[in-house]
Amino acid sequence: MKFSKLFIPTTKETPNDATLPSHQYLVRAGFIAQTGAGIYDFMPLGKIVLDKIRTIVKNAMDDAGANEVQFGFVTPLSLWEESGRANTMGHEMLRFKDRKNSEFVLSPTNEESVVNMVKNRITSYKELPVHLYQINTKFRDEARPRFGLMRGREFLMKDGYSFHANEEDLVREFNLMEETYRKIYTQLGLNFRVVAADSGAIGGSGSKEFHVLANSGEDTIVVCDSCEYGANIEAAVRKKRHFNAWYENTELSVKTEKVQTVGFKTIEEVSNFLSVSKAQTIKAVIKKAIYENTNRVVIFFIRGDDELETTKACNSVDALELIDISEEEIAQAGLCAGYVGPFNLPKNVTYVIDQEIKDEQGLVCGANEENYHLINSDLSSLKEANYFDLVAVQEGDTCACCGGKLSYTKGIEAGHIFQLGTKYSAAMNANFLDENGKAKPFIMGCYGIGVSRLVAAVIEQHHDDKGCIWTKATAPFMVDIIVSNAKNEEELTAGEKLYNELKSKKIETLLDDRASARFGFKMKDFELIGFPYAIIVGKKLSENRVEIVDRRTLEKTEIELSKAASYLETLINKG
Repeated sequence: MKFSKLFIPTTKETPNDATLPSHQYLVRAGFIAQTGAGIYDFMPLGKIVLDKIRTIVKNAMDDAGANEVQFGFVTPLSLWEESGRANTMGHEMLRFKDRKNSEFVLSPTNEESVVNMVKNRITSYKELPVHLYQINTKFRDEARPRFGLMRGREFLMKDGYSFHANEEDLVREFNLMEETYRKIYTQLGLNFRVVAADSGAIGGSGSKEFHVLANSGEDTIVVCDSCEYGANIEAAVRKKRHFNAWYENTELSVKTEKVQTVGFKTIEEVSNFLSVSKAQTIKAVIKKAIYENTNRVVIFFIRGDDELETTKACNSVDALELIDISEEEIAQAGLCAGYVGPFNLPKNVTYVIDQEIKDEQGLVCGANEENYHLINSDLSSLKEANYFDLVAVQEGDTCACCGGKLSYTKGIEAGHIFQLGTKYSAAMNANFLDENGKAKPFIMGCYGIGVSRLVAAVIEQHHDDKGCIWTKATAPFMVDIIVSNAKNEEELTAGEKLYNELKSKKIETLLDDRASARFGFKMKDFELIGFPYAIIVGKKLSENRVEIVDRRTLEKTEIELSKAASYLETLINKG
């Protein structure tokens, strides 16, 4: 392709709302153009990159034995009502009515559609397993679309769904998809991490996320320095911490006692007053849990030096979300702010205790009476308490797998795989006959890759202060031949000769033959757009030489004109 024939509207102007490098450079380099909040068009270069990523994903899925289908972007709301998700997806699901007043949604995901496709069409265990996938447009009405392609409302996604006769076969396919996804991200040239994750609104009993590591990532990933353990902060676990009871090595009583703590409400104040560490206290975090048709006050009890992980807490009470609560609402619930503990709570109050402090003795907690706390509490006396993993893992905590140290890194979620079980098939009455002739709901898996998000993720991981640096698998063109002065017939002829040579070697090449653009402008475009290599045809041509530029390092190598194409072919094939 010749630059003069290609629509590449590069610009120096950065969009006002663009804070991430990928958002800035993809717009400035003419890959994408915004048409509305969270909605982007892909221009020629962007479409080339998008299609390359799409092809890599498709080939990997086909090789894994999955069948490609295509579901309607518009889905009847009745399918969502059948699964029970019509009221739980929230405002992210865009609904509308047609001229006949029938209700539809713009699909944010397609579990319901795939169950509807398979239902009554696969009837026997002999026809299982089957894996159906599509690469299609999705829409989620994000409240705050931002970061360009990272958090848009309309996006291209690969979503796959597998159906199985038993759990063992689901696990086999789940593991196959993990292996397949690893191949995809490796082929794309990305540094990534596979991590344990929360299943969220999709549901299911187990899930893993695939994160492209980048400082700009929205997700906090917990990783171990000694093994491959990794988890989203929402699902991360650690080795249980142990502390000696604070009263050990003292002559104090070990009986539970109520002590006066007038005006001391915070963990800091109480620990200082009683001369105990924060880890030897119990923190009460009070929230309002929101459900489909109601809400209620919930208390989460954790060790005083820990922090509540909101997603874990939300899952522990099966709430749609948790919101802050006022002191007035706390009082109305019969609680005394600053003095709340797990003993002698009002009977109508829901509470959950972090599993790490189950049966712990000797901790300080609120006495549920103003100006009083309990010392030497005994949690083993709480016979009907609910325990759940509630805490956010901290940097420096110990890995539960190997004993190494855990730390944080940032990641961009670019893929997610789930073991769904029978959540959707049971709700939609989608059954098969097992080997005994008994009707059973399909056991399902779900597997997603954010194809359009990967366009941005590549640049978040591969860029510098000049612009994009595409990996070889994703670059719109591998080589940019820059004719320094296209009005110079000798230079233009040499550029065209190189162009034809590289094309004959099946190397994707762009010839910058723009006569109206100066050399400096062409170089700026090369650096901004991020082609892996450039060949500069300019002043050195009088010596029958050209310069080859490596975009990643910006190093230049002089070489004879006749050897340039072969030299580049060797560079490219080095991997």
